Amino acid sequence: MEATDIIKKVRQIEIKTRGLSNNIFAGEYHSAFKGRGMTFSEVREYQYGDDIRNIDWNVTARFNHPYIKIFEEERELTVMLMIDVSGSREFGTSYKFKKNVITEMAAVLAFSAIQNNDKIGVIFFSDRIEKFIPPKKGKKHILHIIRQLISYTPEHRQTNISEALKYLTNAIKKRCTTFIISDFIDDSFEDALKIANQKHDVVALKVYDKRETEIPGIGLIKLKDAESGEYYWADTSNVKVRDAYKKWWHETDKETKTLFSKCGVDNVSVRTDEDYVKALIALFKKRI
Repeated sequence: MEATDIIKKVRQIEIKTRGLSNNIFAGEYHSAFKGRGMTFSEVREYQYGDDIRNIDWNVTARFNHPYIKIFEEERELTVMLMIDVSGSREFGTSYKFKKNVITEMAAVLAFSAIQNNDKIGVIFFSDRIEKFIPPKKGKKHILHIIRQLISYTPEHRQTNISEALKYLTNAIKKRCTTFIISDFIDDSFEDALKIANQKHDVVALKVYDKRETEIPGIGLIKLKDAESGEYYWADTSNVKVRDAYKKWWHETDKETKTLFSKCGVDNVSVRTDEDYVKALIALFKKRI
């Protein structure tokens, strides 16, 4: 993609996603992802029922009357976006590929974060860590992230979610809110997810395409595994073949959702031809 095309695309994404963030997500994001600490705000006179542990003894001695310290929730968060850039994201049968939906969702979350005065960083991963953008604030930083979301070309095409989660756990020392955006076509990441969610607040956003859920009956077709590069022939006119695939997909999807529940990870699924805005708002409201 040429530099001028990238700039144009960045601008289009910025206009759309910043508008969504400002008009739709502001309240939900603020309420759903609360700060984890408390900061001193002011003192006021003691009232019946106040916790005596919050009495400010210096001010009390000065005015010869009990005063207590008032604390406010610390609003600033560190937000990490974990973006799956493996080969399977380049699939789509409607007007959007999975990678387009991933990019827009990530951009909306990024603008929501800076609007809330949060730091935001990104981890691009395949079967290894492809790129790490440390958490920062500011519009310039957000536009850099969007530019990378659009133009970054990964070196590898396979997926290892476990390695990405281990990297998150080790690299980000302070507790953060992490959105992992992937199709979750992988296995053996339960332990890493549990550990990551104990240290951080992990939220899973699954992106999939409707054609991944079942195969149409169109005869003998040649299929390519986007991650391994291998080709397979499938006789889709065979009802048993189609039914077996459909059963596999639904069982795998159910197993993934059960895993999220088991690990205490909030999650939502987004189909490429559906409105991701509704899905995100439903997720935010569930957390309030």
